[in-house]
Amino acid sequence: MSISRVRVIDLETGGNGPNDVCEIGWQDVSLEPDGRWIVNDERGALMVNPGRPISPETMAIHHILDEHVSGAAFWKEIAPAVLRPSGRIDALAAHHAAFEQRYCTPRLTGGLRWICTWKCALRVWPDLPRFSNQMLRYQRMPQGLIHEIGLPAHRGMPDAYVTAHHLRDLLNATSLDQLLAWSDEPGLLPRVPAGPDRGKGWGRLSMEALKEFLHDRDVDIRFSAESEMARRGGIEQPTVVEPAQRTLL
Repeated sequence: MSISRVRVIDLETGGNGPNDVCEIGWQDVSLEPDGRWIVNDERGALMVNPGRPISPETMAIHHILDEHVSGAAFWKEIAPAVLRPSGRIDALAAHHAAFEQRYCTPRLTGGLRWICTWKCALRVWPDLPRFSNQMLRYQRMPQGLIHEIGLPAHRGMPDAYVTAHHLRDLLNATSLDQLLAWSDEPGLLPRVPAGPDRGKGWGRLSMEALKEFLHDRDVDIRFSAESEMARRGGIEQPTVVEPAQRTLL
């Protein structure tokens, strides 16, 4: 019987074009016979030639230079082997997975579903103050995370390795199916992220204030307000729209 496995993906890019990936990193999380999910030893990273110069803005984040990728293969040549490796893969995962999904299209992934560890962390650990990948790392201090393997930050394999520890703990807290379902919805923010009510839980707002948030441009804010209104019986279940992740808690 094949082992259940989720592959965490982290991309570094050289710009905003559809093929501008300059590095892909991965780390697998697998299910043990005793029912526990673990971070296993299957990890790695590959440089990718984006086909044009890397922008200074992105170099300043990941420090990947043009000469690092000039001899590498192009994205469409590299991606399938990483996104569809041999053996069983139940899903792909990433922190703020909408970013990776821009480049890891269904044609490249074979239609695998995605887990967004950011969205799932909002649900499982709502009392935490921040939800970025690195803030979760130091707020939670996941067991077994080897500090040096998770460095440098903003590189493919180290970031995937850190994300995989969040994913492991999420999978051990709830089911794979539940994480997939949450990931298909917008993010359920535990608190108002900006404005006069910043930091307040949605349950502290008046119905009038909640209705104002229904017109916000951010889909996660709208969804969170709708969810609180639905909890109070003020509206039907919130409308699930195409995920977009512009809110960084």
